[in-house]
Amino acid sequence: MAGDTPGRPGGPGRSPDGAGRAQGRRPGRRDRRDGPPPTPPPAPAADARAADWLIYNGGRVQHDGIDHLPDPPPWRRFDGGPLQDRPPGGSGNEHAAASYRPHPDAVRHVNAALYLRRPLLVTGPPGTGKSTLAYAVAHELKLGPVLHWPITSRTTLQDGLYQYDPLTRLYAQGRPGGGADGPGPGPDSGPEDDIGRYIRLGPLGTALLPYERPRVLLIDEIDKSDIDLPGDLLTVFEKGSYDIVELARREAGGATVMTADSTTGRAEIADGTVTCHAFPLVIMTSNGEREFPPAFLRRCVSLKLRQPAGLPELTAIVAQHLGGVLGLPDDGDAADAELPEQARQLVERFYRRRDSGLLANDQLLNAVYLCHHAVLSDRPQDAYQLADQVMPFLSAETEHEED
Repeated sequence: MAGDTPGRPGGPGRSPDGAGRAQGRRPGRRDRRDGPPPTPPPAPAADARAADWLIYNGGRVQHDGIDHLPDPPPWRRFDGGPLQDRPPGGSGNEHAAASYRPHPDAVRHVNAALYLRRPLLVTGPPGTGKSTLAYAVAHELKLGPVLHWPITSRTTLQDGLYQYDPLTRLYAQGRPGGGADGPGPGPDSGPEDDIGRYIRLGPLGTALLPYERPRVLLIDEIDKSDIDLPGDLLTVFEKGSYDIVELARREAGGATVMTADSTTGRAEIADGTVTCHAFPLVIMTSNGEREFPPAFLRRCVSLKLRQPAGLPELTAIVAQHLGGVLGLPDDGDAADAELPEQARQLVERFYRRRDSGLLANDQLLNAVYLCHHAVLSDRPQDAYQLADQVMPFLSAETEHEED
């Protein structure tokens, strides 16, 4: 019929009884008399779909989600072998790992680093959990002990890759009978010369061994490094491999060397070159004491951690770490915990004092623990004084005591 609004029955601009016909209306246009447009139904399980891509979810419950990590981008694929056995044991700091409450931003950035096989650069003030994040990921994804590489101004790339001890090797060969290494006129004298006994891989060198699952490497306080170290790391991160020169120049390049995991840990090196199979999750921490070159930053996933924004977050941190000490129920959610009065007052005092200078969260945990065992609940002023002694300002800003 002329004037009917085209479209599907019951669709926009047409009512079930045929109303809504209006001459001169454009197809698909609605009339005010039709009322507001219907609200489209929400996408089914939108939140669930958004979380499906997360390998690390920050839930602190161990799982094998790392096995569902997709193949790396074509430019980040490595084919090292033979595969090494992952050393047994937990992350190395189980309490901190199981108590860590990551910010949603941290969860997303960790997953971005896992997917892209890129290092994660974590910056933030002291006490925000930069280092603990590495242990939390290793714990939840069951990636084994964290390989910890603390950085100083004297640290070099070689320190992280491997160390070779030629003096001890020569001394052993100079003993009567050649000692455990057998006789021989030179350092490469024959099959009984076990050069691997004098090579130990560093944290970076161990992380790049060909494991089926990625290892977690914590490069702690990289902002304290020599100016050349970030650039030196780029080459290794891009190649996913490095050479052990002392093995590569031998006719028989293979050897069994020590690793950074323990004095008894061993790894088989086939031809003097180490190439990873699963690129490690490299977490580099920085207190923001220096800037890094753009070439370094563009090859990293960058995350900035901040202090907890308010009292609820601080309360949850205290409850998560000290719930057992303070007698909180085991089955309660730390986010909804009610702290004892003295602990609650210390959390509030810590929160107020943050406006006057730099404080770290672990200082608050120390204060709550100490005052709890000092039994000063009936003397709040003494508790404040004791707490302030273990919560000094970490910055040069003017201290401001609050009574």
